[in-house]
Amino acid sequence: MDYEVKADAPESAFELAAFEGAAIPRVAIDRPALSGARIADPARTAFVDGYVRRGTDVELKSVSGATGPEGGYAVPREIDGSIDALLKSVSPIRQIANVVRVGTAGYRKLVTQNGVASGWAAENAGRPETATPTFNEIVPSFGELYANPAATQAMLDDAAFDVEAWLAGEIATEFAKAEGSAFVNGSGTNRPRGFLSGTPVATADAGRAFGVLQYVPTGTAGGFSSNPQDKLVDLVHTLRAPYRQGASWVMNSATLAIIRKFKTADGQFLFQPGLVAGQPNTLLGYPVVEAEDMPDIAANSLSIAFGNFKAGYLIAERSETSLLRDPFTNKPFVHFYATKRVGGTVSNSEAIKLLKFSVS
Repeated sequence: MDYEVKADAPESAFELAAFEGAAIPRVAIDRPALSGARIADPARTAFVDGYVRRGTDVELKSVSGATGPEGGYAVPREIDGSIDALLKSVSPIRQIANVVRVGTAGYRKLVTQNGVASGWAAENAGRPETATPTFNEIVPSFGELYANPAATQAMLDDAAFDVEAWLAGEIATEFAKAEGSAFVNGSGTNRPRGFLSGTPVATADAGRAFGVLQYVPTGTAGGFSSNPQDKLVDLVHTLRAPYRQGASWVMNSATLAIIRKFKTADGQFLFQPGLVAGQPNTLLGYPVVEAEDMPDIAANSLSIAFGNFKAGYLIAERSETSLLRDPFTNKPFVHFYATKRVGGTVSNSEAIKLLKFSVS
């Protein structure tokens, strides 16, 4: 009977490896990295050494790290993550608004008004048609946000220079300054439309046109009346109960300095500082957000806003930041021209109320 041999015998395998003049080949063994060990990232090395320091690889990079066709493979994810973190800490409206990522500048959002009507009827009565809701289209105003920081080639050649931290910090600071102003006072022309850019009225929600904010007058031009805390309470309850869940105050530091001195009849301060880490400062039980782009108190100024900005203000942004290295325009400086498309608008005019320092 014949037998089929599937593998060489162990002895013959050792004989082949150990014959005179032969050497057993060494096989690389992958071992897990020790705790704290630094593993080289080819993408980061190519970006920092080949592009940022020398500019020899390509002309245009994306700081997103999103997809390969957009150049994301060559970009370290840490850069884009740092930019987002710094924007949230510097631009306060971004923290409380509704931020969405879009693929194009043609973003649209539908908001229903009035809701679906209902009615009561007897068991054998007819069922007439009820009213249908009114649809409103929200189109955020987009603009191109840019930053153009520079560094000398000598700084980029310095091995101890943290290129990524510098680049993220410079771009984030410039973007945050422009965003903070646009989300509050932006005109809507080639930039976001701020929530103070319209013409608010004193009409209540039921009789006010969609998209127009409501204000509450203080009763005194450029100041508060004799009982300022009463106007703050009125502003809170002008906002309907469903929106008060998650609402917050927005004002600048100069206005907040005046508000912090207000006391109740029994001597208690209306403003309560957050004494625990992570707990926000509160005014009448609602968080206070300091936005330096809010106007100072003056005659007919809209210096205090109160509302649910998650429901009331929409920020739409493209998910990637484009970065262009320019070593030619201003030698010996190397410019890093970064751009990003950002849009913003009021999405629900019932969710934000304003305090106007006027007689009526």
